[in-house]
Parts: sequence; structure tokens; C-alpha cells
Amino acid sequence: MKKNFYALIALCALASSAFAQIQVDAPWARATVPVQKTSGAFMQLLSAKDVRLVAASSPVAGAVEMHKMEMKGDQMKMEQVDGIDLPAGKAVKLASGGYHFMLIDLKRQLKAGDAVPLTLTVEHPNKKRESMTIQVPVKPLNFVSQAGAHAGH
Repeated sequence: MKKNFYALIALCALASSAFAQIQVDAPWARATVPVQKTSGAFMQLLSAKDVRLVAASSPVAGAVEMHKMEMKGDQMKMEQVDGIDLPAGKAVKLASGGYHFMLIDLKRQLKAGDAVPLTLTVEHPNKKRESMTIQVPVKPLNFVSQAGAHAGH
């Protein structure tokens, strides 16, 4: 019985340590008004190994897309991307004005103080994929992150 217990603990530790290599800091999502169907989610990611963020999903949205904003000529353009590289040991900030998540076709209003589950999927160089779910706090419409990034879209 003791051996089974220790085997179960070891198995759980291995399963949970797979994504322990990704550190998620300061996640947040923008609150919405009642009829609004989109919002943004932002955070900073730090990976211990080279991986690529390839997907995200949430039960509160019909779709979650990864987007990038950048200046093209004299206009700021936003476009969907198929992945975001997370180089080992380098923090990657997902914020307005750069990479971020778009929560599309929201199933309910996002209210300040709520938390939104967001599942992130990364792919390793060997094509192995791993997922983790985080709880993303919803911040007020006028919230400005500590770094001064404003998610106004």
C-alpha cells in the first residue's frame, strides 16, 4: 500500500512538473460592458526551456486567439499569429501594443474581481505539447498594468 501511495505521488509530481518550467506573472483580463463580445488577456511568460506557445482556450470565450500589434508605416495594425516563441530564460510580455490574447465571442460579461480560466498550450522542439490552466483575474475597464501597458481595444 505504501509503495502505491509513493508511486502515485511520484506520478503526480511528474505530471505537474511538466509545466512547472513556465512561469506566469501578472496575468489579467480586461473587464467588459454587458454587450461586449471581446476582451484581451495579458501576462508575462518565462520559460526554462525553448518552447512555442501554440494555443489558448477558455470556457468563457468561443475562441481565444493570439494577436500581435505593431506599427506598419504610420498605422498600428493588429493581426492573429499562429504561435509565440518563448526563448529559454527570457521573459516574454503579452501586453497591449505587442503580443496578447483576444477572448472572442464571450459567453458572459467579464466583471472586475472575477477570474477567467485560460488554458495555454506550448510545443517543445520535439513537437510534444503540454497544457496548463491558469486563473486570470479580471481588472476594471480603466486598469493600467504596472508597466503602463493599456489594453484599450
